[in-house]
Parts: sequence; C-alpha cells; structure tokens
Amino acid sequence: MNDTFQALMLTRDDAGHTHAGLRRLDESALPAGEVLVDVAWSGLNYKDALAVTGRGAVVRAFPMVPGIDLAGTVRASATARHAPGDPVFATGWGIGEAHWGGFSERQRLPSEWLLPLPQGLDLREVMALGTAGLTAMLCVMTLEEAGLVPGRGPVLVTGASGGVGSLAVALLAGLGHAVSALTGSPRAADWLRGLGAGEIIPRAEMACPPRPLERQRWAGVVDTVGGVILARALAETMRGGAVAACGLAGGAELPATVMPFILRGVSLRGVDSVMCPVERRRTVWRRLATELPRVVLRQVVEDEITLAEVPARAETLLAGGVRGRLLVRPGG
Repeated sequence: MNDTFQALMLTRDDAGHTHAGLRRLDESALPAGEVLVDVAWSGLNYKDALAVTGRGAVVRAFPMVPGIDLAGTVRASATARHAPGDPVFATGWGIGEAHWGGFSERQRLPSEWLLPLPQGLDLREVMALGTAGLTAMLCVMTLEEAGLVPGRGPVLVTGASGGVGSLAVALLAGLGHAVSALTGSPRAADWLRGLGAGEIIPRAEMACPPRPLERQRWAGVVDTVGGVILARALAETMRGGAVAACGLAGGAELPATVMPFILRGVSLRGVDSVMCPVERRRTVWRRLATELPRVVLRQVVEDEITLAEVPARAETLLAGGVRGRLLVRPGG
C-alpha cells in the first residue's frame, strides 16, 4: 500500500505572495476528521481560481490544499455514518478555504460534511455539478420561493457562460422559463442556446450605470456578477420580481438606489452555498438528480485537468477563458 499521495499545496511567503506547488504527503499531514476519502474528482471553481492565484481573501490559513469540492470513496471511517467503500462528496463548509480541500488524491473530513451520492449520479457527474450546481439550484429555489413561475416573464442569468450561470440557464429552461443569458463571451452564444437560452445579451449592453429605474424587463434574475450589472438588473426587474445574488466576479460594490425596492417591490435575495443547511442541500441534490438532463452534465464540462494543470487553468478562468465547468482529476 502506498502511504503517500499527491496534493496541490498553497503557501505564502514573507512578502504575502501565494505560491502553488505539487507536494507528496502522508496521512499524518491531513487535518482532523472522522472520514478518510480517496478523492476521485474535484472541480476548478471561480473561488478556487482566486485562491490558487492569490487574488482575493479566500484562503484563511496557510499552508492550504485548495478545492472547495470533492467526490470520492471512503478509505477509512471512525463513524457508523460512513463505511469504507461508500461513494461520498462534499461542497462548501470552508473546504479549500479554512480546511484542506479537494485538490488532493486523499483527504480527511468531518463526517457531517459528507453526503452520499444522489440516486442516479456517479462521482464524476456530481462534480460536473459541484458547488456550481448547488448554487444554481439554490438560486432557482430562491426565485421560486419569491413567487417566480413560468410564463410570468423572461429570467435573466448574468455571467451565463460560467459554471453557475450555465447550469442556471439549463435549470430554468428545463422548468419552462424563457431565459436570457448575459455573457461577455461571444463564442459561447450557440452553446448557451443549446442549454436552453432563448436570448443572448452581450455583457456590454448592461455594463453601464443605470438610472434609478429602467424599463421593466425581467421577472427574475440569477446574478453571478455583482457590481454595475447587478445594479442594472435590479433597475430592470419587473414589479414584484426578485433577484438572486450569488457572486461578485464583476465587483463587490452595489451602485444602486432603493427605487426598485420601494417603487416596484423588487426583492434582492442573497444565496450562500457554503454554509447551506444539510436538509436544504439534500433537497437541492434530489432536484438536480431528477430535473437536470444527463446531456447537460456533458455539455457543461469543458475539460478534465490534472493537479499540475490547475494553476495555469486558474489564470485562464479568471481571464474569462473558460466555458462552463473544469473537472479536476487528482490522480490523473
């Protein structure tokens, strides 16, 4: 039995610069937890790219193994909840930020963070979804809870060519909504139409500061971008509509007014996938497993990469050069 394994490790030097490099580790180096997992798949998310490149205050302690998602097989367990050989996965809970994450061939985690695979999904498929799928479905559920129903009007998805955005497009279209996809990537237009988008909107169309109220266009919005685009989406949301905000790729500031809220009854609802309660997660994953066609899980994956490829592809992702999802195969 080989007692060592490979991981991508982040360290920080005295000047505050983050460095990413492959390390060989043994199990004694892993953090505390009841369950040891052989990691088969992870995914490169926007937050992972920020962590690996040292941009943004994502990592809370060094050294750190990044990767906010992982899926694999239980190697050893100190709890009856999980047995050796069980397929499991985890997203969020500070994995890859405060607790070592999925960019490793092996990881140790608290038992309560691990879920069994949803019926009908395998390890690769659950990581084709990952935090992106969890977040996209949480946004859809949030809009539904605010009263959104098919036929009320078009639903805007910003950052539509990213992981969360592309999956939100597919989910909303599958539920019968007319979806408008906002993207800064012209090459993604046909791909987004294939996922169900009825209208493609160039990012530049919504990148200028709005007036307090604009023409009413959207019954609902899934916003992965923030900043000026979120402000314009709010100003364009129909009376009684809702906006689910889950990202800040376009900036953390919100240059908006209260006008959409007090004159049109628009609601802005935040979506947090990191600390989402377990029971809500279970509901999300049941819906993802039953409502999203398997063909979508193939369409949204752009590539499979190794740990050694993660740093370069993280730069590409932050530059807007990735369409959909990048899967990471730690043992590849």
